[in-house]
Amino acid sequence: MADAFDRRSFLLGAAPAAITAAALTQHALLAQTMVTPAPLPPVDDRTVYFASDYPNISPEEHIRMFTAALAKHPGKEDTYLKGGAVTELEQKFAAMFGKEDCVFLPTGTLANNLAARILCGDHKHLITQADSHLYADESDGPSILSGITMQPVAPGKGAPSYEEWEAAVLDAEHRAYPLKVGAISMESPVRRHNGESIPFATVEKVCAMARSKGIATHWDGARAFMLLGTHGYDLARYAAPFDTVFASLYKALHAPFGGMLMGTKEKMAQARDLRHVFGGLIYHGWVAALPALNALDGLPERWSKVRSSAEEVMTKLQSSGGYAVERVPNESNIFLLKPSDARMKGLQERLLAADIRIAAPHNGAIVMYFNETILRRPVAEIVKPFVS
Repeated sequence: MADAFDRRSFLLGAAPAAITAAALTQHALLAQTMVTPAPLPPVDDRTVYFASDYPNISPEEHIRMFTAALAKHPGKEDTYLKGGAVTELEQKFAAMFGKEDCVFLPTGTLANNLAARILCGDHKHLITQADSHLYADESDGPSILSGITMQPVAPGKGAPSYEEWEAAVLDAEHRAYPLKVGAISMESPVRRHNGESIPFATVEKVCAMARSKGIATHWDGARAFMLLGTHGYDLARYAAPFDTVFASLYKALHAPFGGMLMGTKEKMAQARDLRHVFGGLIYHGWVAALPALNALDGLPERWSKVRSSAEEVMTKLQSSGGYAVERVPNESNIFLLKPSDARMKGLQERLLAADIRIAAPHNGAIVMYFNETILRRPVAEIVKPFVS
C-alpha cells in the first residue's frame, strides 16, 4: 500500500498545503511500526558463500590478506606499474595464458576498451554479443572513446552459434556500402547468462573464420578462472586462437581491483602507451597485484576441488527431495536451485544460522555460485541446513 505521506516531497518543500494533522499522525505511526532488518553477521573464514563469485571482503580482511602476502612475497613494490609484484604478475599471466606479454590495468572496462581500439585500428567496426559486458555494461566506451561502432549478435543468448557470428560478419560485408570488420570480441563465460561459456569448438571456428578475413579477435575472459576444472578446459588452449585476452584479478584472485590484458609484445606496447593516455597509469599497483600473485599459487588444483565439492552438493540436494537443480549450458561456476514451497520455508534463516549465504530467490529459483569458500566445510555439513 502506498504511503499516505510523501516524505520526499515534504522534504523538498513540495508537499501540498492540505496535509492534515491526521495524515501526519498516520505517517508517524507507520514510521514507528517499520522494522529495520537486523544486520547480517560478518563474513568470516568459516562462511560458505553461494551468493556471488566471491565473498564480500572487509577492509580488515584485506589488510590481513596483504600482511600474509607480504610475508610470502617481500619487497614487491612497483613504481608506475613497473617492477615488483606487478611485473611478476604480468609474467605469470602471460605464461598461464600462453601469450607473449601482459599489461596490468586498473579495470576490466579499460582492458576491453584498449583491446577494441588496438585491434580495430582503422577499421572501426566491432562485432560482439548483444548481452556481453562490452556492449551492454561499458557505457558505449568503444564508440565514445575510439569511434568504434559495435554490432550486437544474438540478443538473449550467451553463446551464439558459429553461424550467428558468421552471419554478423557477412551482414557487414554485404551491405550496399560494405563495412570492413576490425574485430570480434567474445565474452566467455557470460555474466548476464549465469556464467554460460562459449564451447571451444565454436571459439576455434569463429577465430579461424575471422583470421581468414583479416579480422582480429578478443577474448573477454573476465571469468576465465571460473572454468578451471571443467572437462578439457585449459587456459592457454582456450586463449590460443585470440589476438588479445582479458582476465579479471578479483573474480577468483581476491584482489580489490584490476585486470590483465594479454597479447603480442607489439600490441601490449600499444596498450601501455594507451594506458597512460586514458589515465590508467596509477602510481602503485602492488595493492591489487600482490594478493592476486599470492592466490595464483595452486589455483587450478584448488578449483578442481571446488568443482568436485560443488558436484557433490548438487547431487545431494537433488536426491534429498524438494530441490530441483538446473544446470547452466556450458556451465562455469553457477547453477540454479529450485526449492519446493516446503523447502523454501525458513531456508534463509536456517542457512544464516549455519553461516551459509545464498542470494535472494527470484521467480522460485536461487542462483547459486560456487567458489573456494565451499572448501571450508565438509559437504555433509554444508548440505545439512538445506535439508533439515
